[in-house]
Amino acid sequence: MPASRSDFYAVEDLLSAEERAVRDTVRRFVDEEFLPLVRKHFADATFPTELTPRIAELGCFGPTVPTEYGGAGLNSVAYGVMTQELERGDSGLRSFASVQSSLVMYPILTFGSDAQKRHWLPRMARGEAIGCFGLTEPDFGSNPGGMITRAKRADGGFVLNGTKRWITNGSIADCAVVWAKLREDENDARSEVIRGFLVEKERKGLSRPLMHGKWSLRASITSELILEDCFIPEENLLPGTRGLKSPLMCLTQARYGIAWGAIGAAIACYESALDYAKSRVVFQRPIGGYQLVQAKLVDMLSEITKAQLLCWRLGRLKDAGEMRPEQVSLAKMNNVSQALRIARVARDILGANGITDDYPIIRHMLNLETVNTYEGTEDVHRLTLGRDITGLNAFE
Repeated sequence: MPASRSDFYAVEDLLSAEERAVRDTVRRFVDEEFLPLVRKHFADATFPTELTPRIAELGCFGPTVPTEYGGAGLNSVAYGVMTQELERGDSGLRSFASVQSSLVMYPILTFGSDAQKRHWLPRMARGEAIGCFGLTEPDFGSNPGGMITRAKRADGGFVLNGTKRWITNGSIADCAVVWAKLREDENDARSEVIRGFLVEKERKGLSRPLMHGKWSLRASITSELILEDCFIPEENLLPGTRGLKSPLMCLTQARYGIAWGAIGAAIACYESALDYAKSRVVFQRPIGGYQLVQAKLVDMLSEITKAQLLCWRLGRLKDAGEMRPEQVSLAKMNNVSQALRIARVARDILGANGITDDYPIIRHMLNLETVNTYEGTEDVHRLTLGRDITGLNAFE
């Protein structure tokens, strides 16, 4: 018999006691406190912000941030199994935590001044301040280097103008990490370089309208950030940022968590379909006893097993300082696309019941349509990997 319904290769045995404890703690939270709420929030297109203190208490904000800045000081595999359990609940829950951790706390820790780190990181770890990440623009997603948001030097700081779109947590964030192009020499357009800025919610010239009409990631807050002559002081510049490499480093951190999170969504769909197949009777026998249904379940479990081993190895490479961004691209591309496929097959097994919110499958399926395209589409990751293995750039 397998180690568990979703752990066919006993990956459990590859985890340390601390990693298993983190996973189990977050799993209980998801089962007991989040899942009873998610159907209503998904229907209402809201996020359960009342759970923020609990999410912080569990160490889900900045779990790999050093304890001196309020983080939990966990390793990357512990963070991975944490995000897996969060997304087993909902992609919106995992996005809420991973944006805070990988896209806000990480750049402050990596590129920020000591004063910025000491001001923001402990508060964010405690959930007292929420952050968001402003990179994507209405016309620039897969090509972030083409952004048109600009920062211009002014007396005592900078003035920012531009629009960011598809910003998770934007309307509730206390601080946004905003990326903009800044001319280091006002008279030389060639001196323009991408820099990161911390923009607090109360800054004049910043507006954060909610985005409506989503049929995916409904239990998540998605906004625009509109900057109109928004002044920020000199000390809000993230001093270590320089060039497109800086935001791409942040995206690598986020994609790592997404690769793990997709496994959680896939597990939720597989286990729901497995339970249904063993109990749903058609022509006097459970549908799980038919060859075609068994073949589907086996394919689903096979892909989950591959994804688990892929992420476990990726996490160990990350903790050893040997992980490359292209390896993260492979995990993100594979695991999310396979999770989406698993969700679709699971919905097929449930038939008409698969489209109701009595089961989690359609919710995960809709969410994964977004996860499959954000933080790099499947096609972009394929080209990234193609360039890495051939040495030839197909983007040009």
